Amino acid sequence: MSAVRLAEAARTAEAAAERARAEILPRFRRVASERKADGSPVTEADRAAERAIRETLRAAWPDFGILGEEYGEEGPRAGCAWVVDPIDGTIAFSRGIPLFGTIIALLEEGEPVLGLIDLPTLGERYVGWKGGGCRRNGTPVRVSGESDLARALVSHGDPFCFEQAGEAAAFARMAREIPFLRGYTDAFGHAQVLSGGIDAMVDLSLNPWDAAATQVLVPEAGGACVTRRDRQGKLGLVFGSPPLVDRLLTFLS
Repeated sequence: MSAVRLAEAARTAEAAAERARAEILPRFRRVASERKADGSPVTEADRAAERAIRETLRAAWPDFGILGEEYGEEGPRAGCAWVVDPIDGTIAFSRGIPLFGTIIALLEEGEPVLGLIDLPTLGERYVGWKGGGCRRNGTPVRVSGESDLARALVSHGDPFCFEQAGEAAAFARMAREIPFLRGYTDAFGHAQVLSGGIDAMVDLSLNPWDAAATQVLVPEAGGACVTRRDRQGKLGLVFGSPPLVDRLLTFLS
């Protein structure tokens, strides 16, 4: 896609995120959760937000496919397709913890070319596209330049995801050797890497809708983002300051 088309698509993604906020925030701390077949939580806010996002994307780009966490796949797989997670961090959302976000990404022939992470309770939105940089609420952001793991603030996804990916030993080593290891998970953690608050992150056992926006936003914020596929076919991301990414990759098998 041309830069002009990507900028136009980004405006659509932002409009979709606005509609999602309007569904999510009134339900925050006011909605019950239930369990899906895979054991993960879901709420009516997840479903309502995804419906609103899909309506907005479909109206503006009717020829693009859409893959979403709650309602699956529609439209063509070839060409361009949106990938949507209406609430990334539903566990936090359902427990009244304000560290969750909405993720929207655009793929072109399977490659992420545009990403958006919206943090409704913070009023922060990160948007970027290939060749266009990464911005938070319109202001450019950059990843950290930290290179020393002894000083770095490193985040990780849920420890059970390391187990699912066959990397329990890597998590144990990170806990032993990284002094400032914190569990800032989900879209919230990813967003903090984009602006340099977190120096690097290791997040494993991800679905496409968890990973796609970060895969394009991190490089556009000057960082490195390495994607791995685990034994179950899920995605793992190591991303942030390039020197730290190189070091953290040596922790994984």
